[in-house]
Amino acid sequence: MGSTAGSSVPPAPAPSSSGVRTVLRYTGIPPSWLEKRPRLPSRNWLIFLSVTSAVTGYYIYDRKQCKKIRQEYVDKVKDIAVQPMGSMELPRLVTVYGARWPGDEDYDRSMRYFRKYVKPVLVAAAIDYDMVKGRRHGDIARYVADKIRKERRIMAGLDQPSVGPMALPGASLEEKRQRELDGGIILVGRHTFKEYMAGLKRGWTERLDAIDREEQLARALESDGRFDEPEPDLSAEVSVGEGEPIPTRSRIPSSKPFSILNPALRTSPPPPKPTESVPEHFNVPPAEIPPQPPMLLVGFTNYIGLTQIPLMIWDFFNQRYKVREGAEAAFQLIMGNTRPFIAPPGEGLQVEVNIEQPQKPFLAELSPTDFDFDREAESYYKKSVVRNFLSDIEKARKEYYESLAKKLDTARALSRGTREPTKEERENPPPTEVELRAERFKKELRWTADEEGWNIIRPDKDVEWDERFRDKLRVYTDPSPPHERVGSPPP
Repeated sequence: MGSTAGSSVPPAPAPSSSGVRTVLRYTGIPPSWLEKRPRLPSRNWLIFLSVTSAVTGYYIYDRKQCKKIRQEYVDKVKDIAVQPMGSMELPRLVTVYGARWPGDEDYDRSMRYFRKYVKPVLVAAAIDYDMVKGRRHGDIARYVADKIRKERRIMAGLDQPSVGPMALPGASLEEKRQRELDGGIILVGRHTFKEYMAGLKRGWTERLDAIDREEQLARALESDGRFDEPEPDLSAEVSVGEGEPIPTRSRIPSSKPFSILNPALRTSPPPPKPTESVPEHFNVPPAEIPPQPPMLLVGFTNYIGLTQIPLMIWDFFNQRYKVREGAEAAFQLIMGNTRPFIAPPGEGLQVEVNIEQPQKPFLAELSPTDFDFDREAESYYKKSVVRNFLSDIEKARKEYYESLAKKLDTARALSRGTREPTKEERENPPPTEVELRAERFKKELRWTADEEGWNIIRPDKDVEWDERFRDKLRVYTDPSPPHERVGSPPP
């Protein structure tokens, strides 16, 4: 007993725990958790946390800078919004044009850029805006041309301006024209700039006759023979008995009542409808045009395709550059400082050369004009769209007309009762000839409009120009210091 008691070793005392550990031990937390010492994460965790933190921090920094830049320009123009206006005055109105980007199914991409980057500063200055969207290529050009032709007809006395039941401020043609000149226009992207200039030239050059493009296309389609029925083969008739030929479809009178809508009777296009005769001197393009609203040229690039995904990622994390460009463009329009439109010298114009100074021929090749506005954006068009746009339309047109002949035979056979419809045709009736004509008209209307619009905005086509535009177009530019502005006293 004594030896056993003498050889026993007393248990080691428990390590003294601090007050926090003692309290946490009674909360149910395992003691091993409290005794664990922190250590560095593994290599994979360090890589993950570093990349995630860097990307998140860069994104947060970019968005904070966006808010800061936007607020900076809002503070510059917010005093304009509180300026008093008369009871009969209207706010400044800006017209915004946005065309469809080539190869993009979303036609509203240009306007989305305006609403996100330019509009906030305009709203801060209490400037109203009217948006004109181009759903298809060429819509902006046709809109501008029709608008100018309508104004020319009113000025020539061929049409009367629309007058409401009450005389409202700004309702007269002169007041509307002055409001457009004071407001200005915004062109988002080079493709929109090309369409606007093409419409401007057409509007001041084309005749003033009332033009219905759908009616012109319908007449052209009527004469192409796509819906003409084949002539009966008379040589196939065989005479039997007393020289009487076998009855054929061409010799059997139709059992259907006579109708001018019968496709078989429309062998030639109908005569053109009489249109109002416009005196020839009105159709002559004017030798001089009135001043046009100043233009604000806003650069815009839309990245599309797999090859441009790196640019999309870079663009997502650098929105502050777009915010600054859009805010600066809006600030230029609000301040209203303009310069003449810079165009290449005409054939009859002579450029003055200072003989005393040495010439630098390499600078002549780099002389910038407004024709070069945002030219770099055209290099981001999808190569497949630029290469195959017109050929794709021709391919679709060819495939459609190859299938149209079979559909047309089926529609005529069922309508005339020469054969019974099949089970599938009873469940899903095929289109009638009238429906085929309407379908073909819609397709041709879209194809011809796309071809016309593409010939305006394609990269190898330059901006359309007319010498009458010289000294009539102006472009918004950076506002000059207060002591350099016209009409302001020197410091």
